[in-house]
Amino acid sequence: MRAFTIDAYKGDLHETEVAEPTVGDLDVLVEVAAAGLNQLDNKIQSGEFKAILPYALPLTLGHDLAGTVLRVGAGVTEFAPGDEVYGRPRDHRIGTFAERIAVDAADLAPKPASISTIEAAALPLVTLTAWQALVEIGKVQPGQRVLIHAGAGGVGSVAIQLAKVLGATVATTASAANADFVRSLGADIVIDYRAQDFEQELSEYDFVLDSLGGKNLEKSLRVLRPGGIAVGISGPPTPAFARAQGLGAPVRLILGAMSRGVRAQAKKLGVTYEFLFMRASGEQLREITALVEAGKLRPIVERTAPFADTPQALAELAAGGFRGKSVITLR
Repeated sequence: MRAFTIDAYKGDLHETEVAEPTVGDLDVLVEVAAAGLNQLDNKIQSGEFKAILPYALPLTLGHDLAGTVLRVGAGVTEFAPGDEVYGRPRDHRIGTFAERIAVDAADLAPKPASISTIEAAALPLVTLTAWQALVEIGKVQPGQRVLIHAGAGGVGSVAIQLAKVLGATVATTASAANADFVRSLGADIVIDYRAQDFEQELSEYDFVLDSLGGKNLEKSLRVLRPGGIAVGISGPPTPAFARAQGLGAPVRLILGAMSRGVRAQAKKLGVTYEFLFMRASGEQLREITALVEAGKLRPIVERTAPFADTPQALAELAAGGFRGKSVITLR
């Protein structure tokens, strides 16, 4: 079957023929109708994450899908052939840039009926990231103040909406051109990152979701109230993350050194920093589906591209500069 793979880190993403998926007892074979593009695909291709997420090469990329069930394993009872599903396959089982993929049933959920297949394919990774940051780690409560960086992007655009569902007052950073757009998603305060310094504008926040890292993360720690939480999705990874991933001692030491400065700064300020590398969860996607069906969360898809244009579409994503998500279509 057709798929888009890399043969080496920093190598080109190219179309090739790969073997049909092997369907285990707890797996679901899905015909991919659409696949969302994510920065994680670019980071894996570039080798940026090879220390914390090593893959055997060649590797078919792709972390989001929406499609139709073709076959289920002997132990699967919640899905049947013909069902429309969406999901984010777990790490080491990615590969949605392909005509078909076998996915653990626990990583899938029924596709929301109120949105298109293309819109469904845009949701899994970014909405799970937002959910795990805001609900699981941040435990955001009504009345709290939340800062979402890069509010017009894939994660930011759904995190703003989810934070409003949770009852928070939401500030976000965005360009002036995207100010009205992020307000339409629910942002109460918009900081023009080109003209304003968010550290000078905001203080005493309960939670920050940082997707940029570096100096931006350091400044984010300083806008938190004592006891506040900053979650970083670009890094640096922490020793706690390394232990949870089962990474070896050498890698844990390296990650500890990388994050030592940020962790020390957080401790000095009386706040918490956690690194989030989202995980697959069909159960959480069902919660997200309920929000979509209730009209409380909407996918943002700015670009679509045919399957044949996957490499170009992924390169355009890396260049940035557009709202929400980009999705490739297979039918």
